[in-house]
Amino acid sequence: MLVDLVQTTTRDGLRLDGIFQSPAASGSSLAVDSLCLVHGTGGSFYSSTLFDAFAERLLTLGCAVLRVNTRGHDLMNTAATPQGGRRQGAAYEIVDDCRHDLAAWLEWLRRRAGPRVGLLGHSLGAVKCLYALAREPAIAADCVVALSPPRLSFSWFCSSPEGPQFQETFALAQRHVAAGQPATLLEVRLPLPCVMTAGGYVEKYGPAGRYNYLRFAGETPCPTLITLGGVEVEDNMAFRGAPDELSALVTRHGRMRTTVVAGADHFYSGARGEVIARVTDWLRQPA
Repeated sequence: MLVDLVQTTTRDGLRLDGIFQSPAASGSSLAVDSLCLVHGTGGSFYSSTLFDAFAERLLTLGCAVLRVNTRGHDLMNTAATPQGGRRQGAAYEIVDDCRHDLAAWLEWLRRRAGPRVGLLGHSLGAVKCLYALAREPAIAADCVVALSPPRLSFSWFCSSPEGPQFQETFALAQRHVAAGQPATLLEVRLPLPCVMTAGGYVEKYGPAGRYNYLRFAGETPCPTLITLGGVEVEDNMAFRGAPDELSALVTRHGRMRTTVVAGADHFYSGARGEVIARVTDWLRQPA
């Protein structure tokens, strides 16, 4: 299938890349004309087989698809800026910067595909979509789908069975920061295996809970769908207990819906047809 390689520049000067696909037939059967797909930690527009499956189905429904890089793409990358190269990637990113990335991409998408645009993010990409819309409503989207956002909660992690290991890693990161070495790279295991800077670890997972989506998902100014996999809510500390917390949120926020896909892991292996069906059914008439 033909795709267009595209670029945008964020308001703070970073160049980002993506791919755009137009449907064969005009006229979307969904409530949006296009969706922007946002990868998770260390992902990219070119690496997600889950997004491959979503894009294929969305295009058959007449919905254009923009798959994008954020500055956190891949483990490490060198971002192009007017001042020269800047080290970025999952190891170095500050999640709050996603506001600049998504603002630039949605502006690009409206110019290319029309005013009715939605966001669909997976994993940390789901957290970024919810966070950006809640913290900067002017970014604006007609709807948002958050596939398996992890609960980035210091207090929750500390109280989990894996809490002692998490606290040990967090204390190590704090020591590097206190020693004036926030850029020290750490190979961490929790809440997911990754390499990241000590300063980034403290900022992302610290006691303030800045990126705990359960604290701000109800503030998104548009219809919101959050999906979880039945397997991940049993096996992973970042997802345990989330369905109950989300049920409470839904009762308070009429434009939010949530669904758990039985038997699905974090990447919806073996259950992609089911999650795609639930998402596209919801997209026909978002809450």
